[in-house]
Order: sequence, then C-alpha cells, then structure tokens
Amino acid sequence: MSILGSIVSAIFHHAGAASTAQAAPSTAAPSTAAPSASAAPTASPTASAPSTPAMPPKPATPVDVEAVLTKLAAQNKEKLDWRKSIVDLMKLLNLDSSLTARKQLASELHYSGDQNDSATMNIWLHQQVMQKLAENGGKVPDELLRK
Repeated sequence: MSILGSIVSAIFHHAGAASTAQAAPSTAAPSTAAPSASAAPTASPTASAPSTPAMPPKPATPVDVEAVLTKLAAQNKEKLDWRKSIVDLMKLLNLDSSLTARKQLASELHYSGDQNDSATMNIWLHQQVMQKLAENGGKVPDELLRK
C-alpha cells in the first residue's frame, strides 16, 4: 500500500473501530443470514476500486478526521502537533516519518518542488494529505485545508 493509502487507512481504521464499538450491541442481534447476502454486493464496489488502488475505499459516512487524530494525540505520550506537522501526523499514526518516507509520499502526490528543501516539502505534504483525506471521505476542518 502507498504511504498516502496507509495514512488514510490508519485514520479511517481508528474511526471505524470507534463506530464499530458503539454500534456492535445493536448490530449483533439482528445479524443472521443477511450479512452473507450483503457480502456479495460489497465485493462489487471494490471491483471499481482499481482506479485508485493505493487508496482504501471511501467510508459509508464521513470520518471526522479531527476527532480521530485529537483522540489519538491525547492517548500518545509525545506532544505531537499533527495539525501543522506531517512528521507528527505520521508519528501519531505509527508510520515511518523519515525523510525517505516523506520523499516517497511527495513522489506519490506528484510534488514538483525541490525534495531537498524539506521544510517547504513538509508544509506542502501536510496540506495535500489533508486535502486527500477530505476527497476520500474525511471531514477535515477548513483551517487545515487552507493553502
């Protein structure tokens, strides 16, 4: 999976785990033979996914990115500024935040600037990741989408 796909997947996974935990008691009782019938239609939408193979499928409902990341940050020992720093965002998600990984992410996102100017690249990467999260089913605050 791509680095961007790993970021999106990690955030959506944490959101899904929270919503599954809340919905589990109500969905556990009515589920009998219906889930096996719905498993076949679920396979069909993934057949259209190859247009963006590196990205996980969009969630059925928007994922509150800010809430997920704020919760993760509160549980983390380090004080990570995920709102401004791509490095801290990646660390918060337990992903490789090395310069090599960020350069790979920049290549995935078609960064046209100088990858040796890591400060400029990091700002651009953070903005692009927030934009991609919004485009793929994430609810991202407007202040994080500013360019």
